[in-house]
Amino acid sequence: MKHAFHPDAFAEYLAAASAYEAGQPGLGARFIQSVESAIEGICQAPERWTILDQDVRRRLTRVFPYTILYVIEE
Repeated sequence: MKHAFHPDAFAEYLAAASAYEAGQPGLGARFIQSVESAIEGICQAPERWTILDQDVRRRLTRVFPYTILYVIEE
């Protein structure tokens, strides 16, 4: 399975990484690693996480207070 970001979600993701990095050097990279790990888990088992609304699902990242919203498309 592959994934793609909505342009607005990708911009938000990059802004969050920049904000973490500005607060503490290296924290932005840890945030990116956390999000990428969560996305990898989604790709391996996309139906595992909670349905939030209709076909939108939610996966929380570990350590960081960040939520990934996604849909499964054929």
